[in-house]
This record gives sequence, structure tokens and C-alpha cells, in this order.
Amino acid sequence: MNYWKYALGGLFIVLMCGAAFQIREDKDTDWPKYGGNSAGSRYSELTQINKQNVSQLQLAWSYDTGENNNPDGRGNDIQCQPIVVNGILYGTTPRLKLFAADAATGKELWKYDPMSNPNLKPSFHPVRGVVYWEEGDDKRILYSVGAKLMAINALTGELIRSFGENGLVDLHAGLGDKATMGYDVNEFSIRSTTPGVVYKNLLIMGSSVSEGGDALPGHIRAFDVRTGKLAWVFRTIPLPGEYGYETWAKDSYKKLGGANCWAGMVVDDKRGTVFLGTGSPSVDFYGGDRKGANLFANCVIALNAETGKRIWHYQTVHHDLWDRDIPCPPNLITVMHKGPDGRLRKVDAVAQATKDGLIFIFDRDTGKPLFPVKEVPVPKVAALPGEAPWPTQPVPVKPAPFSNQSFTKADMSAISPSSSAYALSVFDKSRGGPKNLPPSPEETLYYGIGGGAEWGGSAADPNGIMYVNANNMLWLLKMQATAAQKNTGTQTQGEKLFTANCAICHAIDTKNTELTQAYPNLKDVGKRLTKQQISTLIETGRNRMPSFQHISKPDREAIVNYLLKTGVPVKTDDVHQVTTVETKKGNLFPYTPAYQNRGFRQFRDPDNYPAIQPPWGTLNAVDMNTGEYLWKVPLGEYPELVKKGVPATGTENHGGPVVTAGGLLFIAATYDEKLRAFDTKTGKVVWEYKLPAGGFATPITYTVRGKQYIAIACGGTRYDLKPGGKYVAFALP
Repeated sequence: MNYWKYALGGLFIVLMCGAAFQIREDKDTDWPKYGGNSAGSRYSELTQINKQNVSQLQLAWSYDTGENNNPDGRGNDIQCQPIVVNGILYGTTPRLKLFAADAATGKELWKYDPMSNPNLKPSFHPVRGVVYWEEGDDKRILYSVGAKLMAINALTGELIRSFGENGLVDLHAGLGDKATMGYDVNEFSIRSTTPGVVYKNLLIMGSSVSEGGDALPGHIRAFDVRTGKLAWVFRTIPLPGEYGYETWAKDSYKKLGGANCWAGMVVDDKRGTVFLGTGSPSVDFYGGDRKGANLFANCVIALNAETGKRIWHYQTVHHDLWDRDIPCPPNLITVMHKGPDGRLRKVDAVAQATKDGLIFIFDRDTGKPLFPVKEVPVPKVAALPGEAPWPTQPVPVKPAPFSNQSFTKADMSAISPSSSAYALSVFDKSRGGPKNLPPSPEETLYYGIGGGAEWGGSAADPNGIMYVNANNMLWLLKMQATAAQKNTGTQTQGEKLFTANCAICHAIDTKNTELTQAYPNLKDVGKRLTKQQISTLIETGRNRMPSFQHISKPDREAIVNYLLKTGVPVKTDDVHQVTTVETKKGNLFPYTPAYQNRGFRQFRDPDNYPAIQPPWGTLNAVDMNTGEYLWKVPLGEYPELVKKGVPATGTENHGGPVVTAGGLLFIAATYDEKLRAFDTKTGKVVWEYKLPAGGFATPITYTVRGKQYIAIACGGTRYDLKPGGKYVAFALP
């Protein structure tokens, strides 16, 4: 009798353990935040898809947003890393609609069109993710379009009108009033391209602003998740009497902006600390009116998440003259590091990859670098009139840079005889030399203007290994005096407006048109777009181009007429006078720099390949415990070069990696439109798939009912590739 009793008891235990195991297997594993978690690690403990079976991975579902064609010229690519909460995937479309889909099938559940709101001006720009928050039955998605932040019911897709003013919060809040700033901040462009973070009931956000003379300050703000009310502000351009004010010229805050966190942030929930990186101050490439180190531009900053008070900061570029924004969120990482007594100890750290290929790692509590940082002298050469370059720049001793830092004639392209001849001819007539040369009226070659690291972000696993994709791209930059631009003989009003608003990014001449521009050369824009399409683009923006809704409609029309060569010349009274552009609303340009760039561009050969030796893009694994590299491999390829027998060159890449406990790293991001899986131990490609359009976003992984999925947005359009409007997901059979 006792035997059967124990046998049945044992069977019951086995069944219960099996049931418990099944429950664990079937439990959904979400991807609830941008970067996967509060730490932004882009790491998952999932192992169902692993090195042994990844070759069997196949398409599981595809969700078509219906927006892969943009005949009116208003569309964007999709840079959104979606989130998954309770088996529902949330993402955005090329035209910034918010949608919810079944994460196991891709079936649409609802879609919200912000442009249907009459109180929101049309605006098109990158949206790299959204934020989820819940409390009881109140479940909401927070995201922004143009200058407005919204809260959407996560279950129904309806605007929550109790949030803000009838459902909208103005992102100009907290940037200052006219009495303080000397101008009306509401007249200028602001948007949020990367989602903020939630700490308790606060949404903490950065912003994307102009990089010219009309740039707003990039202050960090926190909003109440329930009401939308402003909770706190950390000023990245200090006011008189505030810490850091002395690192600027007097009253810089009245005419200069930027120093904004456009790339995202992370939060340590246990410590109650938010970590972020900021961009360069305005204007890009000239700092004659902001002499000093310029805190808190180009800084890694730790803030009290509840109050916004600064805990510590570290500046990675002093007095930035090269647009070397911190381009991606930091990674919260735990490493083993030698203490003062020489013994290894576990350290909670924060690591930051930069545009110029450096990785800084700091103690999370103190901000002290874990590896020494040297202040390296910059070249002592003549700078632009009025400029005062900072004499040194910080460089970590470890890890070594993950992207190119310098170049010589031997580094010019040898991909073909014609490419080599072209590269050498440009090299010979361009200015170049040590890193950190100040900008000049002479055309100068630079690394680091476009990364290095980019906005896709880095991944970090629990063992302290950091994975970062990199670009090796030389850029050409030439500065020009704005007075000469504005007042050379007879001008149209459109030309004045174009110079003040557009010339910092766009060229409009016949010089160097064979070189691919970071932004399009507008010389023959009328052959590509209609007058109405150009006007719409100026009003709404697209991709990296911000909306210029603050410019009056007649002035936008004047710019279009200038581009299409239909404007009426207006005689200037004095060719030496610097004219400030006026509109009916008054002076809309608080600052006109003495110098600005005239369309910086990538150094590419006539066949549109980078005009330097490959690799042009790499993927890197760095042991942040030691600061040593585990491996570095090319990322991406040009199929036509591969057919010619050229080894993998790597390509320019935009989008980031996701790493799993299954020993895999997934990343797309490349020109060849492929999603790849790499072995995290070796850097070897173990699976690849040609996407329906370029995957210039960061993938995610999650499980629904026991099945693991890898999903990514396929937005296309970068590098003049075909547009796309789909999200796709992969799983094992």
C-alpha cells in the first residue's frame, strides 16, 4: 500500500514539474522597451534560436504598412525598433502612423493616424521607437510627431484626450520664454526622433533640433505620464549663475542652441538615475561666438531621474567643431575591473560609443573613467577668424578606437584604376592631416562627421562584452563666410532665405556634383520633384530634414522659386552688409554665424563607392572587462564587387545589433539589404536573409506561446535604395 502511495506521489511531482516547465516555456517574453530593457542592452536571454539551428530560420510573418511608395515626396524610411508587450507588437509606419499588431502573426489590431488630428501640423521625420506605460487598466503608448507628444490607448488605438491639452503636449515646454531667451522658442522647429525613458510615472525625453542659427536649446525634460505636465528641466545650455555657464561666451544661451540628446537615453531603475549623451552645440563647424568648452554639449550625463538634478557629467569633445554628437544611447554594463588594491571587483558601469569611434566607460556612481583618458593636444594651425579651438581632446587609452582615426595617401581607394586615380586627385588638392583640424575655407577631409557609431546603438551581454557596428567614411567639408554668401551683388529674397536655412546642409551649385552628398545637391531638384512636392517637403520635413513650418508660407514659396530659378531679383544696397532675414512675425533668426559649411559630403568615387581602402563598415566585439577586442569583421558587401572577386568590403550601415544567449547577434543596417546572424564567439556569419527592403533599424527578439521570433522594420530608401514599408518576423519551423 505504501509503495503505491509513494509511486503515485512521485508521478504527481513529475507531472507537476513537467507542467511548471511547460508554463515557463510557454510564457511570453516581451521586448517592452527601446533597446530591450531599461539598460538599453539590446540583449535577450532567449536560446530557442541558437547557433545549432539558426540555419533553419524562416519567414514567419510580414506586416505591410501600405506605405512603401511615396509619390508626393513626403515619405520616410522606417527606423523604428518596435516593442512587444503582452504579445502585441507596436511600431510606426513611414508616415508616422502608430499601429498595433499580433506579434505571432503580424495581423493588424489597430492603427492611429496623427495627421487626422486638426491640431497637429503635418510633419515627417524619423521615429526610432515608442514608449509603453501601464498602471492597472490604464495602458498607453507615448510617442511624438513633430512638436507634439501624444498618449495613445494601447488596447484601442485612441488618443487619450486627458493627456496634455486635448491629447497633445507641446515639446517647446520648458525651453524658456521670450523675456529670458530674447526670442520666442515656439517659432522654431523641435521634434523627438528617439523615444524617451520611463521612470516611475515620468517620461524623460531628449529632442532633435536644428543645427544652424535657428537651433533651440536641447534641454532634457520630464513629463508626467498621466497628465503630460512638465515635471522638471535640466538645461544643457546653462543660464547665468548655473553650473557650466562660464564655459560659454557671455549670453550664448540667447543665440545658440543644440547640446541636445537626440539619440536616446537609459535608466538605472535601482539607482533612480538616467544616463544620456548630448550632441554638439550650434552652429555645426563654427564656434566663434561660443568660446569655451561648452558644457553640457558632447557630454555623457547622469541625472537624478526624479528631480533632473545633475549627478555627474563627462565631456567627450570640448568645443565641438566637427558635429561629433554622441550618436546613440549609452549601455548600462557590469564588468570586472581592478580596484585601487589591484584586485578584480564587479563594477556597475556605463559605456558610451562615439561618432569618432571611441568607447568611454565610467563607474556608474561616480562618473570616473575605468580606463585612463588622455587629453591629447590638437593641431596648432590657423582657424577661422574669431574661432578659438580647444587645445586638447579626450582619448581613452582603452579600448582602442573601433573606426579609422587618420589617413594617408596610401589609404586612398585601389578598388579600380579609375577609383584610385580619382581618390588620389581629390586627396592631393584637399586639406588633411592630424585628427581635429579646425574647419577651413579650404576643402578638408575628416573622419567622424558621420560615425563611427551611429544611432542604431550598441549591444552588451551580461559578461561585459560590447558589440558595436562602425562606419569608416571620409567626409569633405568646406566653410564659407555668410556675409559673402548673402550679399554678392543682386539677390532674390529666396536666395537670402535659402542661405539662412538650407545652405548649411544643401549645396546648389555645379561643383563636385559627382560626389554623393550627405544631403542631396539641389542643383536640378526641379527635375526630380514638382513645385508642390518641394513646398510640402519644406513644410513637413522628411527623414533627417526638419520641418520649416516656422517660416511663413510666402517665404517658403520664395525658397521654392529660388530653387526652381523663378524668383525676382532684389537689389541690395550694400554688398558688405550682413542682412538678417525678416518675416511678418519679426526676426526668426536669433543668430547668424560668420561662417557656415556649404554642403558637407561623403568622399566617394565616381562609381559611388567610398574612395578609401576598405573595410568601409565593420562589426566589433569588445571585452569591456579588459578593453581588448575579441574580433572585428566587415559588415555588409556590395554584390557587384563580390561577383568580381573582391573580398567583403563592408558597407556604410545604419541600424544596430541585438544579441541573444543563444550565441547569436542579429543585425541588418547595410547597403546590401540583408539581415544577418553572427556567431558571437567568432564573428562568423551563420545565417543571412535578403529583406524586401533595406533594414535600417535595429531588430528585436521575443516569444509568443513558446515560439521565439526575430523581427525588424524594412523601410529602405537610404543610399538611394528602393523604399519599403514592411515589418517582417522570422522563426524556426
